[in-house]
Amino acid sequence: MDLVAVLLDASRAALGVPAAAYALAAIGLNLHFGYTGLLNFGHIAFLLVGAYGTAITVDAGGPLWLGVAVGVLAAVVLGLVMGLPTLRLRADYLAIVTIALGEILRLLFRSRPMQPLTGGVRGMEGYADAFYAANPYTAGARYGVGALTFSGNTLWVMTVGWGLVVLATLLLLLLVRSPWGRVLRSIREDEDAARSLGKNVFGYKLQSLVLGGVLGALAGIVLALDRQYVNPDFYLVVFTFFFYTIVILGGPGTLAGPIVGSVLFWFIIQGTESLLRQAINQGYLGGLIDTTDLGAVRLILAGTALVLLMVFRPQGIFGNRRELLLDER
Repeated sequence: MDLVAVLLDASRAALGVPAAAYALAAIGLNLHFGYTGLLNFGHIAFLLVGAYGTAITVDAGGPLWLGVAVGVLAAVVLGLVMGLPTLRLRADYLAIVTIALGEILRLLFRSRPMQPLTGGVRGMEGYADAFYAANPYTAGARYGVGALTFSGNTLWVMTVGWGLVVLATLLLLLLVRSPWGRVLRSIREDEDAARSLGKNVFGYKLQSLVLGGVLGALAGIVLALDRQYVNPDFYLVVFTFFFYTIVILGGPGTLAGPIVGSVLFWFIIQGTESLLRQAINQGYLGGLIDTTDLGAVRLILAGTALVLLMVFRPQGIFGNRRELLLDER
């Protein structure tokens, strides 16, 4: 077996566009879960509205910058729709509403009545031309070190994606070290105590939900620009739990956690998939699984990792176990 090829595939995935987009989405989820204690099980919905807000606006003749603004605004509206009826209630109500709303939106966007606007099950394409027209790299060239290279277009999306990750991390650094961030952590630990000190717990929770949702929308836009195609079936609710795996792997309530978690997540997932693909092609597994089963194997690996992390290392790499006590009353 070619272990060098496995390492190259894993490294390419760990540095690539999906890793950057998932890190950005995980930073938003970390603000919800790690800093505020919100159980948002429908985070993928923010990626959906961000991507479709951009694609629909550009498809209607608007400029790309307006499409991005519409995608972000859609995330703000979605955060308000999610939070206003639920954040005054127990944490599990938010979990139920968010996971249901994520699936409702996906089915709505793929429905026949929405086809003129969203493309239905066919999806949408042709909205990223202006983005690639601004590419400072040569589109047909390869950039990198040795065999670890990326095309000019991919490197352009990576530059934007990881740049947004850096900016989001700096923003979060400023916020969590401010009085606003200290209130969020107090709400996570004991929201009744925060309320007794005169803090508007509902308002802070809503602000956290909306801001984290905006970061999720930006992640959806990055993925949509990279694929140059959006389809409702890209936004399954199960992917939210990929983001949870990343947050918990790196460490909830930490700045570096989502970034390191995303890099490790994609390195392990893609490395394992590449190793299994070689083993299948060379007959080492004796027909136990086929290459068509690798997508299911990816889900199994992510689910198993999430369970093991919650049992044995819920604080992740950088987290503090004592800070994970959520007040769900």
